[in-house]
Amino acid sequence: MIWHALVVGDQTGNNRLYYGDNLEVLHKYIADESVDLVYLDPPFNSNRNYNVIFGRHPGDRDVAAQIQAFDDTWHWTPVTDQQYQRYALAGELPDQVGEALIAFRTLLGENDAMAYLVNMAPRLVELHRVLKATGSLYLHCDPTMSHYLKLLLDAVFGAERFRNEISWQRAGAKNDSLRYGRCHDVILFYTVGKTFTWNAEYLPFEEKSVVKNYTHTEPGTGRRYRRGDLTAGKPGGDVDFEWHGVRPYRGRHWAYSREKLDQMYAEGRIEFRKTGMPVYKRYLDEQPGVPLQDVWIDIRLASADKERLGYPTQKPLKLLERIISASSNPGDLVLDAFCGCGTAIDAAQCLGRRWVGIDVAFIAVDIIEKRLHDRFPGIDNYETFGIPRDMAGARALLRRSSFDFERWAVTRINARPNEKQHGDKGIDGVARFYLDKKTTGKVLVSVKGGKDIGPQFVRDLLGTIETQKAQMGVLITLEDPTPDMVDAVNHSGNYRWPVTQETFPRVQMITIRELLGGKRPQTPAMLRPYPTAARVLAESAQLDFGEMAAGST
Repeated sequence: MIWHALVVGDQTGNNRLYYGDNLEVLHKYIADESVDLVYLDPPFNSNRNYNVIFGRHPGDRDVAAQIQAFDDTWHWTPVTDQQYQRYALAGELPDQVGEALIAFRTLLGENDAMAYLVNMAPRLVELHRVLKATGSLYLHCDPTMSHYLKLLLDAVFGAERFRNEISWQRAGAKNDSLRYGRCHDVILFYTVGKTFTWNAEYLPFEEKSVVKNYTHTEPGTGRRYRRGDLTAGKPGGDVDFEWHGVRPYRGRHWAYSREKLDQMYAEGRIEFRKTGMPVYKRYLDEQPGVPLQDVWIDIRLASADKERLGYPTQKPLKLLERIISASSNPGDLVLDAFCGCGTAIDAAQCLGRRWVGIDVAFIAVDIIEKRLHDRFPGIDNYETFGIPRDMAGARALLRRSSFDFERWAVTRINARPNEKQHGDKGIDGVARFYLDKKTTGKVLVSVKGGKDIGPQFVRDLLGTIETQKAQMGVLITLEDPTPDMVDAVNHSGNYRWPVTQETFPRVQMITIRELLGGKRPQTPAMLRPYPTAARVLAESAQLDFGEMAAGST
């Protein structure tokens, strides 16, 4: 992979989104003590395969509308054993971290849980390195691994830097067989030092608390208030005097000076009991609320929420806004090393923080880019690295992963990649467009990254168009097409779109070089492959048949 040699740590650079292994990105491109807040939501070792659910359109099938995003499973392999030897026994990681891994292996043996911890250890060490002395880390996990991860974080940060284990209720009641319903995640909160960024957050008072405690209503304004004591147990200056004919209770003292009491009285903040003792009026509307505790039950992401993008592990935007608001300030740098569908990035952008996002799945990076442009139209304050921008980058991606190369090429024309690389009958993606208000047509996409290409690929695509009853096809090639291929495309016929009666070539061919140059196939306005994120700015006009993809002609 070709990386841009940019080191994050300056105060003025653009936000950055990296496609690649976060361990490599952190080690090479993120400076020491440059980050104010780290949030990470790594795979939980829950032995699940996660699918991204693409935008549903008429004609979609459940299986066809999904694509595997990542495999939430870690396995013990000879490579894992080599990593363990380096990290735990050869001293590549700090002593306490190595000792923790040795203890884990004694307890767990060589299994998937141990493999997960071996992979997480160096990443947590790197995240500690990039955090400022006043920085904080929030690790989001589930009860499957939270107890092991807490011990690992103790080894990295020091047990004395543990602040909270937050329980977040992510779902409603569950009917789990032979156990209590599992409905919460765990968020582990650590800081680098004793002094750290902290902005206390509050929840509204419960109604019963308001009724019980704020029992007075101010005539004229209708403001509710409670009475507060104006005396203190210990003296502080000249606080033993008669004021408005009374002295403090026996053994107590005025909590304020005579001048301050006079000021509060003039401001209407003091009233008198029947006994003549003054009390302070604490207005309900001036109180911040109840300090936020470590059990969060007030934020949920329902299956029908408009915020949902279809990403399986998506977290609510309000959850990330709460974390970022509490542990960073505007202008601070927030880093998410497993950024998934980009909720932390979205929240940081909304709250005026700088950000860095890293993910090893190309689909995640593609979703994030589309999310940012949906949410913040015209956004131009970020750069993406690791995604091909020239032919050298495209060839590097092909060498790294032919499947990700195919996915990248397919998404460049706003089509949906296949779920699996094999068994696709030469088709690597599908784009859809409306035939009328109820039905959609298909554009089949085939990607060829090899050097041996010829007219048989055009004929195969035509045959698949016929068998799958599609309307059009696009052949994307890394190498320039042969004259025979161009001739085969020119003789493939045309397609007439019933909506506007426009005519399009039935099969089109486009090279990677042309894609990088901005060229796109001529098609009807294609539907977006992912659900659209709600915009932060004003909504623009909608097309007649729903959300179409930009760039179609």
